[in-house]
Amino acid sequence: MLASASPARLATLRAAGIEPEAVVSGVDEDGVDGGSPSGTALLLARRKAQAVANRLGADRLHVGQELVLGCDSVFELDGQAYGKPLDAADAATRWRQMRGRSGVLHTGHHLVDLDSDREVGAIASTLVTFADVTEAEIEAYVATGEPLRVAGGFTLDGLGGPFVRSVEGDPHTVVGLSLPLLRILLADLDIPWPSLWA
Repeated sequence: MLASASPARLATLRAAGIEPEAVVSGVDEDGVDGGSPSGTALLLARRKAQAVANRLGADRLHVGQELVLGCDSVFELDGQAYGKPLDAADAATRWRQMRGRSGVLHTGHHLVDLDSDREVGAIASTLVTFADVTEAEIEAYVATGEPLRVAGGFTLDGLGGPFVRSVEGDPHTVVGLSLPLLRILLADLDIPWPSLWA
């Protein structure tokens, strides 16, 4: 179970051979503070996974191994945490701050194994460097609406890709789900990665 409405996370898992069921957690992200941008990402990931796991645990309508994965991303620039932009004006302001500079995208991962009642979680962080985009490019990109739907106001795998100059670390983290980290978390629960292939 993927405790997320993110089409990018779902597509990432499917491309890796896993066919999860997506279940929206319903967790309110406003005002959550994990003490740092990375801590906030991990806290939100845990809350999302536990919310879905609690619903599934109450029903137990499903049979077989039940894993719930919660993820959340927070972008850090100059020590400040940024989630999804509030509106188009906020997205444009943020892009003016980011252009030609680097920031860190933190993605929290939390995995709940309903069969064993075990949980594990960790953070993946990736340095993202942006192109020195023009005002016209910022306005055109914001007008697409894409920046309003994603943490940090940018994508690597969508319309924002040409505006990302480089990525230092796991690029999957920027899409919203680190496959290498997920493999490690599964191993911590004694679940081999290939066992999840559809």
